[in-house]
Amino acid sequence: MLTSRLPDWVEPYKLAARAERLEGLVALDGFARLAEQVGAQRGDCSVWLDFAIDAQGRREIHGRLKAELQLPCRRCLLPMTQQVESDFRLGMVTSDALAAELPSTHEPVLVENEQLNLLETVEDELILSLPQSVYHDEAQCSVSSDQLSSGEAAESSAPAAVSPFEVLRRLKGKP
Repeated sequence: MLTSRLPDWVEPYKLAARAERLEGLVALDGFARLAEQVGAQRGDCSVWLDFAIDAQGRREIHGRLKAELQLPCRRCLLPMTQQVESDFRLGMVTSDALAAELPSTHEPVLVENEQLNLLETVEDELILSLPQSVYHDEAQCSVSSDQLSSGEAAESSAPAAVSPFEVLRRLKGKP
């Protein structure tokens, strides 16, 4: 069980040179951008980060995160517990030009002045891991499927329209 807190900033090139591993917790209430998207959160995000240099000499971070979030149901907008997990591989870069050279297996992470904002990086990965839509089971949702219908289904169950050839039949005087 993780109990230590991750630092806000790290020197990722030094960590990669020593093939270091960081693991710990990050408080969810410190993520302002996440709160803007899905509401304020409580609790911690568990994070595991392995810093390394690959065979091509690229500095990279293999990471995994896990958090229990309260996400709004898309039907009733009430919060529901959702487990969010992600495995990711980041390539350390200092410019957009270097980011374009990374293989498709790596996502770029910007390192400025040999420093990496670790909390911002974890928040980015957490946001990217959010599910597209979250719904309660219909039996547990405070909004029923009847409340969701706009009434168009009831109108469409009216008898089928008269055939367009019916007008021609009447004009010809045939029953």
